[in-house]
Amino acid sequence: MRFLPACVGYLAGAEPITREVLAAARSLKVISRNGAGVDAIDLAAAAERGIAVETAAGANAQGVAELAITLILAGLRHVPAQDAALKAERWERIEGRELAGRTLGVVGCGQIGRRVVRLGLGLGMSVRAFDALPDPGFAPAGNFAYTTMRDLLARSDAVTLHCPPAERPLIDRDAVAAMRPGAYLVNTARSALVEDGAVLEALGEARLGGYATDVYHREPPAPDELIRHPRVITTPHVGGYTTESVERATWAAVENLLRILTTPS
Repeated sequence: MRFLPACVGYLAGAEPITREVLAAARSLKVISRNGAGVDAIDLAAAAERGIAVETAAGANAQGVAELAITLILAGLRHVPAQDAALKAERWERIEGRELAGRTLGVVGCGQIGRRVVRLGLGLGMSVRAFDALPDPGFAPAGNFAYTTMRDLLARSDAVTLHCPPAERPLIDRDAVAAMRPGAYLVNTARSALVEDGAVLEALGEARLGGYATDVYHREPPAPDELIRHPRVITTPHVGGYTTESVERATWAAVENLLRILTTPS
C-alpha cells in the first residue's frame, strides 16, 4: 500500500482493487488488467475518480478454449476416476464416449467460444452455438449453426459456457431439465452462470453425465458436496494460465498501460 499514493499506472492481476485501494492511489490514471475480467475492480469507484480501466481482451482465449475441450474429453473418458483408481491399486476400466459424431453446444460465441467451435469441429463434432448477438459472418467449415438456447440444451451431448453472467444463473433447474439426458456440462466462464444446487441434484439423479468447472464463487473455494462429487472435475481457475496466454496478456496489459499514460489528456 505504501507505493499507491505515487502510482499513476496499475498493472493488475486478479487481486481485489477496492474503493479503499483506489482512495489511497491518489495519482492513479489507469488500471490495466493482464486478463479479460474486471470482477475484482470497483468500477464505480474507478469511474468516479476518472481512472481508465483497460483489459487484455482475447489474450487468454486459446488457453480457455483448449481447457474446455480438455475437460469434456476427460469427463467423457472418465480420466480422473480411472487415474485415481490405478493410484489406489485398483484396476477399474470405465467405458467412455467418443466425441466424433456427437453434438457440442457452445453458449457464447465470442473470442473463446469461436475457438471452441473450431476445436469441436476439428474433432468431428456437430456444433450448435447460442449467442445473444450472433455474428452471421462467423461461418466455419463443418456442421455448425446458431440456434436457440432451448434447442442447444436439448440436442447437445456436451455444453460449454463462454458468456458473461446475468442477474440470475443461466443454468438453473429449468435449464438442466431441458438438457439431453446424460449430457456433460463445462463452465470455464463465471461461477454465477451455474446454479450449483441444480447441478448437484441432476448429478444425483443421473440426469447429467458429469460437470467440470474452473470457476468458483470464492477462490479458493470451500470444499462442498458438489466439488467432492465423483462425477465433477475441478481445476483451480487455470483456463488462461498457460505460458502463451500469460505472455500475451502481460504484453497487452503493458501496451495498454503505456498507451493511456502517453496519450495527451
